[in-house]
Amino acid sequence: MDVKRSSPSYLYWLFCQFELITCSYLMEPWEKVLFYSFNLAMVGLLLYTAYVCVAFHLSSAFQLLCSFLGNPRENALSVVK
Repeated sequence: MDVKRSSPSYLYWLFCQFELITCSYLMEPWEKVLFYSFNLAMVGLLLYTAYVCVAFHLSSAFQLLCSFLGNPRENALSVVK
């Protein structure tokens, strides 16, 4: 890839590659709207789900790590009680 390419022309090139791979250049305009809307919705849902799940797992992992790094005597006394 040429480093001298400007950003908009590179994005246009990527979009053309996407259209070639998905064969969406053969679609009618209304079909493209439906196809791109569906794809954007799926990507949005995927990113939102990943964000929520990763945040939940990081929070629970941090709580578990904090419980392991706590005062050992305090943890032993809580088990005995």
